[in-house]
Amino acid sequence: MPQDDAETVRWFRKVADEGDIDAQYSLGLMCTVGGGVPQDYVLAYMWSKLAASQGNDGATSLRELVTGKMTPEQIAEADKLAREWKPK
Repeated sequence: MPQDDAETVRWFRKVADEGDIDAQYSLGLMCTVGGGVPQDYVLAYMWSKLAASQGNDGATSLRELVTGKMTPEQIAEADKLAREWKPK
């Protein structure tokens, strides 16, 4: 199964990088729980913020959840990553 997880993450990352909001939300969720990727609240926040900004309500809730687990410095870093993100 780890190979399947890695392939899933690669696929989500590819389409998330292209701007797909469902893939961005899914990556945010995976980063939140550490599913297929190391747990990383900064990336979880960034991906969920990008998806939420395009209208994904689940991503809005996820970002709020993750915010409660982060330091102000982590939130600032995640905001910066989200601002600088550009679709590929």
